[in-house]
Amino acid sequence: SAGLTEEQKEFQKVAFDFASKELAPHMAEWDEKEIFPVEAMRKAAQLGFGGIYVKPDVGGSGLSRLDTSIIFEALSTGCISTTAYLSIHNMCAWMIDTFGNEEQRHKFCPSLCSMEKLASYCLTEPGSGSDAASLLTTAKRKGDTYVLNGSKAFISGGGDTDLYVVMCRTGGPGPRGISCVLLEKGTPGLSFGKKEKKVGWNSQPTRAVIFEDCVVPVSNLLGAEGQGFNIAMKGLNGGRINIASCSLGAAHACVLLAQEHLSVRKQFGEPLANNQYLQFKLAEMATRLVAARLMVRNAARALQDGREDAAVLCSMAKLFATDECFAICNQALQMHGGYGYLKDYAVQQFVRDIRVHQILEGTNEVMRMIVARNLLQK
Repeated sequence: SAGLTEEQKEFQKVAFDFASKELAPHMAEWDEKEIFPVEAMRKAAQLGFGGIYVKPDVGGSGLSRLDTSIIFEALSTGCISTTAYLSIHNMCAWMIDTFGNEEQRHKFCPSLCSMEKLASYCLTEPGSGSDAASLLTTAKRKGDTYVLNGSKAFISGGGDTDLYVVMCRTGGPGPRGISCVLLEKGTPGLSFGKKEKKVGWNSQPTRAVIFEDCVVPVSNLLGAEGQGFNIAMKGLNGGRINIASCSLGAAHACVLLAQEHLSVRKQFGEPLANNQYLQFKLAEMATRLVAARLMVRNAARALQDGREDAAVLCSMAKLFATDECFAICNQALQMHGGYGYLKDYAVQQFVRDIRVHQILEGTNEVMRMIVARNLLQK
């Protein structure tokens, strides 16, 4: 909490308390049984965590990107998978709040902020992941409706959520032909693939989302036609900070788990904590965590302030934090020895849940491309 205001320290305390009481005790069960803990998330929404950076006039908390990062880091110490879904839901609510008209904002945001309704972000397709601008899902205008055809892959919450923020092609090829529409569950022609079996992130369902002559009113267009790719990328800048923040929480928890294990586990007649090699490893883990946290919070401030370098700082922070925090969690597992590989010990779940953070919200290879392009542009 160094460098935080008294108000931010209070947000952090509330989030840590919620993580320890409402998330951590259930983390293993939600993972093993693949439970989507909707009631727990609605309790989080009662604390203002359903629309953290959505404006207050539609039910949001109106907090800053830095406040949001602090909250997601604290919540992730209790359950990364659940917090990561919360971060995606928050991103969807922010998109509607920021790019929607007044009618859309007041129709959708209040129920999203209370988490009475849950949202999913639909960008990735079976044939377009990192190359998002090549997406093929089409939305053809027919009178006062769009008719959607295509499919989305790896959609968090897919099938269990109520509102789908869908990037689709209304124009020609490339990013300028992409628009964003809001699609409600129950719309004829909307269906879902099987629930995917995943290494981690098991407290949130992941499915393909399929559109077959799916009719959406033109009034559900978010922003203007052709603005969809811009909306998606602006959402992802914040999403990268959010997922990096979830990685910080995992690393934070794993440093504490390692610290405790080294203190109680004895080998060769003395605690592992007396081994200088392991002391140095623990020191490196804590140092890398603090460095990653500073990068993430710096990027969050830049995004909040609308700085010109915000997008590249978000990419740097996502790249650095997700790589470093995975290494921290993995080292914590190694310090546990064979115990770290047992599902009775939380460290293995943090490792499984955090691994995907180097892939989603833009792979870390794409983050390197963004940073390099920024450095080399003339």
